[in-house]
Amino acid sequence: MVSHVVNTAVIRCSCAMPPGTAPLAVLPLHRMLSSQQPAANIMDHKPMVNIPSFGMCASPSSPGVIAATSAAAGTFTPIPCIPKTVSPWTAGATTVILDQAPVLDDISVCPCLDGGTVSVVYAGQVTEWVP
Repeated sequence: MVSHVVNTAVIRCSCAMPPGTAPLAVLPLHRMLSSQQPAANIMDHKPMVNIPSFGMCASPSSPGVIAATSAAAGTFTPIPCIPKTVSPWTAGATTVILDQAPVLDDISVCPCLDGGTVSVVYAGQVTEWVP
């Protein structure tokens, strides 16, 4: 079974420098609680609203990292992370709909345009699951 993701879930970007984790922010727009926290759906992917900075970005395909590395005469140079998560999480729990979108489960991922993949480390609760 997979867990339903809620506000304060711990998320991680594959291209963030360690520790590379941050809390997911789920605004109480959906008017549904799961384990006393606002419940998430796949549309909770807005950069710097739902998905915060992960610290430093070390994606070799990030235009910012490429430019910083070039400016440092070829020495690999990470830059501050500014998430570019413009697409919804995939795939979500398609059997449970919240505000016309699948709820977010802990096996969903969200792509960042700079080359990273955001995933769920901890759903924010351990008592409610989705089929």
